[in-house]
Amino acid sequence: MLRLPRSMLSRFERFSLYNSPYPAHDGGCAIDLYVAADDPVARSPVAGVVRETRTVRAPDKPYAHDDEYLVLVDVDAEATGLDWLGDAVDDPRDGLVARILHVRPDVAAGDEVAVGDSLGRLVRSGFFAPWVANHVHLGFRPADANQHRARGSLPVSTDVTVSPLDWDGTGTVVETAETFVVLDAPTRADAGVGPDEFVGLGSDEGVVLDGGLAHYGFGGTLSPVADGQSLSLLGERVGRTAGRDVPWADFDVLVDGIRVAGMSLFASRTDFGTKVVCPGHDLAVGDEVSVAIRPSDDPVRLD
Repeated sequence: MLRLPRSMLSRFERFSLYNSPYPAHDGGCAIDLYVAADDPVARSPVAGVVRETRTVRAPDKPYAHDDEYLVLVDVDAEATGLDWLGDAVDDPRDGLVARILHVRPDVAAGDEVAVGDSLGRLVRSGFFAPWVANHVHLGFRPADANQHRARGSLPVSTDVTVSPLDWDGTGTVVETAETFVVLDAPTRADAGVGPDEFVGLGSDEGVVLDGGLAHYGFGGTLSPVADGQSLSLLGERVGRTAGRDVPWADFDVLVDGIRVAGMSLFASRTDFGTKVVCPGHDLAVGDEVSVAIRPSDDPVRLD
């Protein structure tokens, strides 16, 4: 497993290993790195030499760019700060390739890039759900692997501690869009950590949860956790760990008693607040709401 350094992650506002329905994220084999909403520039999370850029057709969505882009970088593991958590004999860092998506590149094969250099402009392709914010998708493969398939990347972990946020399910709407709202709670101040430390929504057991709960069917943990541990949130069971993965149990997420798609979970080093995925909602800024979880025979699944 590749461990990504704090020096990489601290350049971004948020990250998620599991908040995606796409197979590239199965088992935490890719990470999405989120930038500030008003920043269109895609900064490279790795150092190395650009191997290839490729344009592919994306699903046709009215809110999205017509094309998707793949940027492949032959990684300088030392300059990037990557660690390998495994048998040294099987260390894949020599000859490692980074796969970067959602960036319209202004680099070309042969260009050298350092961590933090501009790769181009972020794009919202048809692979995005409408509630997903702009981000850089990053995965890694050995040089001799197929770099163009969706599956096949190495699992990654993060060299940061993510502190759990306790939450009672209540909050005030502070942002709205057609398909989601953001609440003002919980806040990073509730974790009692300093600025730039990462926080995430904690389960009732104090385990940080990651992923689309439960509209993407599975998620994961960003805290050390025992295999097979049962996890709950807001007093209801949400799943059982399989390693660090969490296949979600069958339940609904409710806002003031009305079923919604779910919640988007991640780790953040800036302001935190629950993002509720709720296409077609009639909520407004200033509304005070209560979120609950209830067992369901027909849970929402969007993947």
